Amino acid sequence: MQASPNVSPDEIARFGKLAARWWDPDGESRPLHDLNPVRLGYVAARLDLRGARVVDVGCGGGLLSEALARAGAQVTGIDLGEKVIDVARLHLHESQLQVDYRVQSSAALAAAEPASFDAVCCMELIEHVPDPAALVADLAALVKPGGLVFMSTINRTPAAFGAAILGAEYLMRMLPRGTHHYGKFLKPSELGRLLRHTGLELEDVTGLGYNPVNRKAWLSRITSINYVLCARKPA
Repeated sequence: MQASPNVSPDEIARFGKLAARWWDPDGESRPLHDLNPVRLGYVAARLDLRGARVVDVGCGGGLLSEALARAGAQVTGIDLGEKVIDVARLHLHESQLQVDYRVQSSAALAAAEPASFDAVCCMELIEHVPDPAALVADLAALVKPGGLVFMSTINRTPAAFGAAILGAEYLMRMLPRGTHHYGKFLKPSELGRLLRHTGLELEDVTGLGYNPVNRKAWLSRITSINYVLCARKPA
């Protein structure tokens, strides 16, 4: 594993324990499976993925990476969890898709390949890193001028605490306890400020609705729990 100051060993270990069942739609990654088509649709509505060079930062076992590749993108997926990258690479034998998976930090990739990607996707990662501002700076460094940065995360509201922590981790036990920490959640205004500080221009913030009972996910005007956003690097 590459060393990085912006990574929590506890987070790497926690997600490493989920690696073996990452592609099980009824396993601990079930919410990611349910949200993935909506996240892909959000990206595809704003970017022609055919031939686009896209990096999936914090790709985990590759759910979004494979969906992007299936839509025609040239995808690089990076994560600091060796176990989840192993699972992502293994699943390519089943999907017959091409994704360049790397055990690499966003900082290392930004230093090696600055301004190289038409789009950067960073979904459900920023609430797990020690330094959110450093992560956003890496994303801005990776994208080409005129390119797009897509992020999704959880808002810091009582509703989000009830849904993402009490509901998902303690009541329904969809996620292991301790997966999320309320203090690490970012409000859209806070994340927007981080984006602007790196020179990115926030274009859209949209809520992500999710019903864990019927497993339906949808885009929404309500951003009080989950939300996805799009920012552009000026040309």
